[in-house]
Amino acid sequence: MSDLLAGKRLLITGVITDASIAFSVAKVAQENGADVVLTGFGRMSLVERIAKRLPAPAPVIELDATNPEHLAGLADKVREHVDGLDGVVHSIAFGPQSVLGGEFLNAQWEDVGPFGEDDADYVFGGAAPAEPRSGLDLSPAAAAALGLAGRGRVSWRFVPEGQVPDGPWTRIETTRGEAG
Repeated sequence: MSDLLAGKRLLITGVITDASIAFSVAKVAQENGADVVLTGFGRMSLVERIAKRLPAPAPVIELDATNPEHLAGLADKVREHVDGLDGVVHSIAFGPQSVLGGEFLNAQWEDVGPFGEDDADYVFGGAAPAEPRSGLDLSPAAAAALGLAGRGRVSWRFVPEGQVPDGPWTRIETTRGEAG
């Protein structure tokens, strides 16, 4: 590739498999000259094994992003490997076991419902969300790019496939090419 990131130091969170977004970011960053430090949690031996698949060795720091002690000690742990950071890629996500391994499209409300309630009138109908924290907050830049400036929070609902306007979101694209 290039030396676009030569000498840059990146902290990349969320590597769990070589199919994860974080792994791909780490790989491309290294191929472009960056030094990367990875984080993992829970299955550290798996993360360390996956890290060995990168073009160059990368240290792995244990980080539970929900643990205040882990967060408070993160800077010191990073300093054990690099003398500063030029960037951070946050790619931590959570999902119950039932939606992992490519099964996320089969998730049931009980698997992912954020507030332990069934709000089907909101998800499948036109009702406002029962929980005021539902929806997605967008940055002003993202809202402008999506043509949603001035609308504040965006609410999502499921619609039949025939009602989805044509666009890139109607295709599934993978590293092997278009899948659908």
